[in-house]
Amino acid sequence: MKYSLRLSTFTFLFFQFIFSQTGELTGSLIDADFQDPVPFANILVKGTTIGTTSDFDGNYKLTLEEGTHTLSFSFLGYKTVEITDVVIKANEITNVNVTMETLAEGLDEVVVSVSVKKNTETAVLGIQKKAVNLLDGLSAEAFKKSGSSDVASAIKSVPGVSVQGGKYVYVRGLGDRYTKSILNGVDIPGLDPDRNTIQLDIFPTNIIDNILVLKSASADLPADFTGGIVDIVTKDYPTKKEHSISLGGSYNPDMHFNENYLDYKGGSTDFLGFDNGNRSVPINRNQEIPSTFEYNPLLTAITKKFNPVLSAMKANSAMDYSFGFTTGNQYNVGEGENRLGFLASLSYKNTTTFYEGAENNFYRRNADTSVFELETDRTQTGDLGRNNVLVSGLLGTSFKTEKSKYKLNLLHIQNGESTAGYFSQTLNFTDFINFSKDNLEYTQRSITNALLSGIHSSEDASWTTEWALSPTMSKIQDKDIRTTSFRVEDGVYSIPQNNQPKRIWRDLEEINAVAKLDFTKKYDFLEKDAKLKFGAYGSYKNRDFGILNFEIENNGSTTKFNGIADNILLEENLWTVNNNSGSYIDPDISVAEPANTYEAAQQNIAGYVSNEFKLGQKLRTILGVRVEKFESKYTGEDNKDINDPEKVIYDNETIIDKFDLFPTANLIYELTEEVNLRGSYSRTTARPSFKEASIAKIFDPLSNNTFIGNINLDPTYINNFDFRVEWFGESAEMIALSSFYKKFTDPIELTYFESSSDNFTPQNLGDADVIGLEFELRKNLGFLAAALQNFSLNVNTSIIKSTQVYSESERNLRTLGLRDGETLGNDRELQGQSPFLINSGLNYEGAENGIQMGMNYNVQGKTLQVVGNGFVPDVYTMPFHNLNFNFSKSFGENQNQSVSFKISNLLDDDVESEYESYKAENKTFSKRSPGRSFSLGYNIKF
Repeated sequence: MKYSLRLSTFTFLFFQFIFSQTGELTGSLIDADFQDPVPFANILVKGTTIGTTSDFDGNYKLTLEEGTHTLSFSFLGYKTVEITDVVIKANEITNVNVTMETLAEGLDEVVVSVSVKKNTETAVLGIQKKAVNLLDGLSAEAFKKSGSSDVASAIKSVPGVSVQGGKYVYVRGLGDRYTKSILNGVDIPGLDPDRNTIQLDIFPTNIIDNILVLKSASADLPADFTGGIVDIVTKDYPTKKEHSISLGGSYNPDMHFNENYLDYKGGSTDFLGFDNGNRSVPINRNQEIPSTFEYNPLLTAITKKFNPVLSAMKANSAMDYSFGFTTGNQYNVGEGENRLGFLASLSYKNTTTFYEGAENNFYRRNADTSVFELETDRTQTGDLGRNNVLVSGLLGTSFKTEKSKYKLNLLHIQNGESTAGYFSQTLNFTDFINFSKDNLEYTQRSITNALLSGIHSSEDASWTTEWALSPTMSKIQDKDIRTTSFRVEDGVYSIPQNNQPKRIWRDLEEINAVAKLDFTKKYDFLEKDAKLKFGAYGSYKNRDFGILNFEIENNGSTTKFNGIADNILLEENLWTVNNNSGSYIDPDISVAEPANTYEAAQQNIAGYVSNEFKLGQKLRTILGVRVEKFESKYTGEDNKDINDPEKVIYDNETIIDKFDLFPTANLIYELTEEVNLRGSYSRTTARPSFKEASIAKIFDPLSNNTFIGNINLDPTYINNFDFRVEWFGESAEMIALSSFYKKFTDPIELTYFESSSDNFTPQNLGDADVIGLEFELRKNLGFLAAALQNFSLNVNTSIIKSTQVYSESERNLRTLGLRDGETLGNDRELQGQSPFLINSGLNYEGAENGIQMGMNYNVQGKTLQVVGNGFVPDVYTMPFHNLNFNFSKSFGENQNQSVSFKISNLLDDDVESEYESYKAENKTFSKRSPGRSFSLGYNIKF
């Protein structure tokens, strides 16, 4: 009998062991005041002896049996947090993040009990509530809710943020110059290094952990931003082996499967984002080109080396498509808590756009001041096809010990953009003259970035050391831009002598190196927790830039080409020694103009100190100062003859040399547990880019504009004041009202060159002021009716007033161009500053059915784009009303699959810029019709 009982008991325990189901519990512990990890804290499952401790990153992991548990989180000096109703499911990972508050003075222990649902909601806004800076952000979960495949489409929901051209982020309506993008906390150049912000559409959301948008400065941040800093943080390694695959497609009825789409024959590797050499410069830049008078057959041989394709040809356009793959895992290494993890990601995106009736026009005021209507200088209307390929790869590895973490990330982004356009032009000389124009372009861009970083904690976690080294190589190559214009007169096509077909190659290579070192010391001040931060930062940028120009001359009749650009370089139409008539590469054109070849370098050495402490129980004070030694050097020369006494030559000359102090102060007063009052002050800067601080002349063959650099530019300095009242409620609700004031000294603005209306140049045009109000509301609609519990409303709006005082030169030019009865005030709007910004969204999230959907709307007010000069009027970017709908559904085992559907630009609005002038009808500067697009996506994790 006893034997039978023991056997039964053994069998029961054996089968219970075999068939018991377990899941994994993970999460992180964050200090509520300082937003730092809480290392070495105790995590215990109540009623058991099962437990663990958090690592130095504040992370923890437990394997628990399936069921409902209560967890206790405790550490010396903090309130103990008990979280109930934590449900563990078999073979699933449950994530519980905990915000831990310090004990009030004189208390030995306080236990806070909260349900797991309530805790999750608290964690959502925890960072924002306790952050030193005015802060907004998006997590990986937010990307999922919006159905966004890239960062640019996801970040539109952040308060005060707008996205221009589907790529570039603006904060608080301020232009690109005043917004800064960084990757994992360090600077990297974008695919357009002349911009301060990185193209956000190059980052697929499957490699991003979160995005932080900081709207106020602190001493540990770079000083060269004003509107905001956008920090893109890539994913760390996952807690277990995980793979994901994503597929997507997008259809635009106006653009895709269109037989009128324009293209041209490129290279066999265009689909991979780079040219196979088909568009490389065909001859050495130092090659002597003989003239026709020398009767040298070498001239014909050189001409034959140039690709004869010059016409934009009709083709059938494909729809957009994309795919991505991500994999990662972690392993225990040796004894103890040492872990090694990796993350690898590959993504591919191919997009096709086609604009029918695209416009680029120039208008001017009549010399007679009694005439109000604008006169045509040049109009251009036509069709434009563009194919853009984006390939990105990320490989990251991390090694974590008990008190240290080392991280290495390698990122490469490859981008190829092919453009073909055919336009009708009208130029107003003494009479109107008509032209047809073919335009072919290919731009190849790449970024290669490495980031090696480390973080180390002392035995008692009172000291933290962080460091990072990050080199980046950025390349941009405009490969064989081809523009061909025919004069059209009574149905006859000819090539004028002053408008020969052009071939342009541009080559930009930039090296960027960043190093930073930060120390943090936690200590007691007035018997309260305080934190001292100090550190150093260094960056070095070096750019090589050059342009090669060629023109095709013809000493015979050009009417035989019949307006077909491809006929120009047909073999039977080439100049030869025998016929002494035909097309050839013009030897009289300077292949490499000295002004368009330059080398420049920028160096910035910085140090900072910041102290965070509490005065009383309610007021957090963060005071800091940053010093930066910035230097910019330039090597180049103008186009004057070497023997001309007025020739200008720069040989590694210092054009900017500044040593600046940037003080910061942030005050946070906790009025109640739910309400914060915030105030901040900072001094920041906006420095000219390499292209702006140069003597280069860069021609845009699509718009016929020429950018002319200004080597005498000064940096802009800005004093920033912010005040904010914010209320945090349940269910991730928040209401905030903010005001800000910014004082600009010497802002840099793009204006017309005084002697030519189609040349642009940057200038310091006088001081400016910006004052604004922001309102933000995040509200769950369950208070209206129980059926609306899963619906939420997000609204944020900014109203901004900017004033730019006229400089003396601008005032004089504007006075000369005044119309009869028109008066000139003392100021105008700041270029690039939007007067208002609205982001809103109505969202549904069904926790049980896996459905998430939303309707989102955003618009930016009429914004000064190009500053006029009196006889050329101001250009304004018109509001673009962007309404999008998205739907996603999760399904499958553990909700590991999802499908998404999205409609973009539901209102079918156009992207337009217009001239505005006193008592005159607005005229179009540029216009594109993006149409509506319908996107479908699928994602699976396994």
